[in-house]
Amino acid sequence: MKLDIRYSNHPQDMKHYDTAAMREHYLFDKVFIKDEISLCYTHNDRVVFGGAYPATKKLQLKGGKEFGSDVFLDRRELGIICIENSGSVTADGQVFKMKKGDGLYIGKGTKEVIFASAGKEKPAKFYMASTPAHTTYPAVFIPIEKANPRKLGDQSTCNARTIYQYVHPAVLQSCQLSMGMTILEEGSIWNTMPVHTHERRMEVYFYFDVKPGQVVFHLHGQPQQTRHIVMKNQEAVISPSWSIHSGAGTAAYTFIWAMAGENQDFDDMDTVPADKLL
Repeated sequence: MKLDIRYSNHPQDMKHYDTAAMREHYLFDKVFIKDEISLCYTHNDRVVFGGAYPATKKLQLKGGKEFGSDVFLDRRELGIICIENSGSVTADGQVFKMKKGDGLYIGKGTKEVIFASAGKEKPAKFYMASTPAHTTYPAVFIPIEKANPRKLGDQSTCNARTIYQYVHPAVLQSCQLSMGMTILEEGSIWNTMPVHTHERRMEVYFYFDVKPGQVVFHLHGQPQQTRHIVMKNQEAVISPSWSIHSGAGTAAYTFIWAMAGENQDFDDMDTVPADKLL
């Protein structure tokens, strides 16, 4: 397992970052490595996120010194969404078969988590996010058909999209993790506009299904001190609680959002009108 550690920083520091520094601190571009579990540990709410890519062999999620336990989920909970092909996740002997778009929640205390592909010709890719947890909740399989859909936006503003809530109070109980997937309709490029912040929780965005030759411009920073990070397919970005998080692509795309913090109220946000951004 490969682990990249990122430390928290003050929003004032970001004012001095050039493009390379922005990418070094916030971008995680090695989400999927063949036959590896590749994770990023951010000290923003101690969220861990990344990918499992079992191309030719099964992969087991393990703990270590960085987590204070040999068992990864000893004091954590985990959300998983299959983003490519099909496979399975085994949690303490319970097998969950997953196709693209299916999700899974695994609770605190689970000893063994194993990722596998249905076939070597088309190996599966699993994106995951984990937060510290204080209570054990049961594992829940969430096929995309059972995720909670919310249609937002409009074609006239180029942001017609459907938000699928997976790890969310409308679907299941978790300690603090919230997680879902947003699919933009063809011709739409904005994933959130007007932008917003939520001081009570941080967020990680993972962009995928970005077509070859296309990119997403992820907006970052405080509303009056904005920056951008150019995102390619299957890359993730850390958004601290003080930062806006929004993006515009050169074509439609899909992204997975994961949040951790004080509460799980999806609509708990501080909206910033577009004409107030600098």
